[in-house]
Amino acid sequence: MKKEDTYMKKDFQDMNDPFRLDRRDFLKYLGGGIVIAVSSNSVQNIFGQSSPLLQEEPDFNAYLHVGEDGRVTCLTGKIEMGQGPITSLPMELADELDVKLEDVDIIMGDTDRCPWDRGTFGSLTTRVFGQLMRAAVAEARAVLLEMASESLAVPVGRLMVVDGIVFDMNNAGHKVSYAQLAKGKEIFRELDAPPKMKDHTQFKIMGTSHLRSDSALKVTGQAKYSGDIQLPGMLYARIVRPPALGARLKSVDTSAAEQIDGVETFRDGDLVAILHPHPDMAEEAVKKVKADFVVTEMNVNHETIFEHLLKSANDSREIEKEGQLSEGIKASDEIIEHEYHDGYVAHAPIENHSATAVMEGARMIIWGSTQTPFRAKEDVAEVLGMPEKHVHVRQIFLGGGFGGKTSNQQIIEAARIAKGTGKPIQVVWTRREEFLYDRLRPAAVVKIKSGINTSGQITLWDYGVYFAGSRGSEHFYNIPHHHTLAWDISRGSEPAHPFYTGAWRAPANNTNTFARESQIDIMAARVGIDPVEFRLRNLKDEKMIRVLRTAAEKFGWTPAPAPSGRGYGVACGIDAGTCVCVMVEASVNKESGHVQVKRATVVQDMGMVVNPQGAIIQAEGCVTMGLGYALSEEIEFEGSKMITENFDTYEFTRFSWAPKIDVHFIDAQDQAPQGGGEPAIICMGGCLANAIFDATGARVFRMPMTPRRIMDAMQKA
Repeated sequence: MKKEDTYMKKDFQDMNDPFRLDRRDFLKYLGGGIVIAVSSNSVQNIFGQSSPLLQEEPDFNAYLHVGEDGRVTCLTGKIEMGQGPITSLPMELADELDVKLEDVDIIMGDTDRCPWDRGTFGSLTTRVFGQLMRAAVAEARAVLLEMASESLAVPVGRLMVVDGIVFDMNNAGHKVSYAQLAKGKEIFRELDAPPKMKDHTQFKIMGTSHLRSDSALKVTGQAKYSGDIQLPGMLYARIVRPPALGARLKSVDTSAAEQIDGVETFRDGDLVAILHPHPDMAEEAVKKVKADFVVTEMNVNHETIFEHLLKSANDSREIEKEGQLSEGIKASDEIIEHEYHDGYVAHAPIENHSATAVMEGARMIIWGSTQTPFRAKEDVAEVLGMPEKHVHVRQIFLGGGFGGKTSNQQIIEAARIAKGTGKPIQVVWTRREEFLYDRLRPAAVVKIKSGINTSGQITLWDYGVYFAGSRGSEHFYNIPHHHTLAWDISRGSEPAHPFYTGAWRAPANNTNTFARESQIDIMAARVGIDPVEFRLRNLKDEKMIRVLRTAAEKFGWTPAPAPSGRGYGVACGIDAGTCVCVMVEASVNKESGHVQVKRATVVQDMGMVVNPQGAIIQAEGCVTMGLGYALSEEIEFEGSKMITENFDTYEFTRFSWAPKIDVHFIDAQDQAPQGGGEPAIICMGGCLANAIFDATGARVFRMPMTPRRIMDAMQKA
């Protein structure tokens, strides 16, 4: 990755419509060379009508630039927040183009230089964008070979490429480099038909492990985040916040704050900010502001929320159905009904929501911690009444997002203040603001009524998920009679949640997999069958069977009905196209309820694995992060007022909790790549609930499974 360019005043080339870049200006911005673009027609040709990008992909996007210096630049609207595309995308490009990996640069999430992108979420970077980029790269290679053919007067079929140099196969000394071909050229090639991408047997880089290219930058502190940007004359903004969400500002008195030397105040409607050249002084000054808010109370708390949600649900949609539930009941020798609860969970990234903004002439320049830079650009333009072409969101690292940095409130706040004052402004949320304005993983309820016969076959599955969402609610077991509904509230109804809610790493799937895999284990125990064997008896999906068998082999699972006292837990799931199984061995302190996971094994069938080391890191992160939501992370609240406001009361995974983690991938390099950033996390709640039961005979139906809840369950057991 190129070193972060220093901030300076410059005249920016105005581009026409942000979705249709002016080609000459675009080349002028990047420098001479060859640009390969993909149109929406090409997207359809490559992926077919089912592509998730077809509805939103602009008509034109430039993904690749071959420079006159021989360096190749990958242009992507995706961002780097720790998931690794800063390394894996250049690997794909280098392999497809036949250049050295060290000759590839990447520009990410810069709205003036990168192709439009709807955002980085849903594990779409590799499985969707990566395929689009590879298609553009394959086209670039074809263009370069045609140019080399003309330059060398040799048919294309007689040419080969090694490290960016095109050779005549009959005369190795007769050659020309990509750099020579690009020199003095301004070629803008649009991909109109799907080119032939390389077969997996031709890969030299993909499928091999590579150290993250941002590792040294981050370890040495050179990596730049939006809060690291320092501009001449910049002011730090602290915003007057309400005591609870939904509170309306009634009156405000900033006079006491204004007595502090250097303090400036800014007000735009309900946005009241205290500004100072030093952040600590801005913090002290905002404490002196007297603000009166009208708070709308909501009669609910962290203990009553589940009953409230069930009462609020008035709108359902069918997710899947087969057979007849009445027939399933008749075929069942035993009916088992349970209700599962899951509380609110915060994203709690290391980096707080931050943004630095400055007006340069008519243009707004922003560095923001956002997963959706193009949405941020559009939102800022709309709020400020500016043309979108006058808003530039620049490339920057993010210190974690997990779905929580998609709404861009802090960016809009910084932009409003910067425009209103004419000065550079930085907004960094406090931890209290981080929790208050976070779009939490929603509290949810799952109700399951299932049936089994004496042979251990699942005969009935009546599943209802309330407010979590439907992702992961579809089961993959062989059940003849099943029905799944997802419940929410109809439009216009009173809000069900006292807080903002939104996507949290593998949204909905953590809750659904916890409930489903717990219920599966309960049925296995009821008929006295080993949990792995019970799953295999009720699976017909060959991919999932292979994943489960491989996990059992790698883990060293020996069959035994639960509870066996060993503390073994298993859970399977599907997310982002990837089949996953996680197995754990855990001990439970029967005097305190503390759970210590000793080891975890993850097996994934995710198709082609671009960077195995990067994929392993992602799975390890899922296991580690998943321990938190499963065992300790919980938002306590009363009405719309949060009790949990910082890390002193919000407990996530500690170093001492971390188990030994083994990660394995099914060899499927001939298959299309699937998501790797989220799948393993969905299993953590389910496999830990099952491990706790196997160790103690106690079943916990609510996450997080805190020591107190485990002790209560053991007393009931």
